[in-house]
Amino acid sequence: MMATDLLCGAIDLGGTKIEARLFDGAIDTVQTRRIPTPTADFDSFIAALGDQIAWLCEAAADPALPVGLALAGWIDPATGNAFASNIPVTGRAIGAALADRFGRRFPLLNDCMAFAYSEAHGGAGAEAEVVLGLILGTGMGAGLTVRGEFPPRLNGVAVEIGHVGMPARALAEFDLPVWPCGCGKAGCMERYVSGTGLAALAHHKLGREVTAPDLIAAASGGDRPSARVLEIWADLTAEALLSLQLILDPGCIVLGGGLSNMPDVVALLSRAFDARRLGPITPPPLRLARFGDSSGARGAALYARAQSRIKPDAEAPAIKGNEP
Repeated sequence: MMATDLLCGAIDLGGTKIEARLFDGAIDTVQTRRIPTPTADFDSFIAALGDQIAWLCEAAADPALPVGLALAGWIDPATGNAFASNIPVTGRAIGAALADRFGRRFPLLNDCMAFAYSEAHGGAGAEAEVVLGLILGTGMGAGLTVRGEFPPRLNGVAVEIGHVGMPARALAEFDLPVWPCGCGKAGCMERYVSGTGLAALAHHKLGREVTAPDLIAAASGGDRPSARVLEIWADLTAEALLSLQLILDPGCIVLGGGLSNMPDVVALLSRAFDARRLGPITPPPLRLARFGDSSGARGAALYARAQSRIKPDAEAPAIKGNEP
């Protein structure tokens, strides 16, 4: 089989589902299989994850199929132990458990890093040297590639922008409280900018419960209070974008996650970003992900395929969310 025809697979690990995707040589989805995520204990989770990997290998008729795993969490590079908020893996080594069953290691990537890798390879960031992929969904996080590869790093938590504190100037400007975050800290950007953050903003400003999709629909229908909440959200998101620019200076920022699907989101955020720029510095362009909801899985599969060409059946180099 030619390298360009090499099949590869990916697993998207989430709190509600473990989704397996088989890709062809052009990185188009061939088959998918989704099962509920076992959340009771680590052993049942690993058993289900292993069954999904086995299904991919069987579907491809290749027991050595390159398979990448995208995880909404991170791996401690010193211990190999995972940390995640919605699956039962914290303090446990996913890679070692899978190696016991399959006799080989699988690249284990943070989902945001997998997303950035996908969009840097044939996606919305393909022409940029430094690509930052920002996911605005239930939570908030980012990934980074430089010339299509993951940059060297010393630990496993970059680019957890969602748990950077929102600037006091922004909270004061919009008369917002310092909300506690599920990570144990308070005032995290995720609490204001993610989908759940947008719902919290709406509740605080409108005095009633409203979901992010309902708020967006009301704003699109001309409801001015709802539109004002979206403007505040855009300004707070622009603070996050500015922080990312000042620290990482990406060539472009690719947006993914549920909130990236709102009407005219690029125009809304671009205006807010431009208004909060630092002096004459031009903000990097904002772009929508080319590969949508499957981009993270696509990135994990691409990375697994690339690693298999370098050293088949060997463990991938350590990157954010990847075991050492």
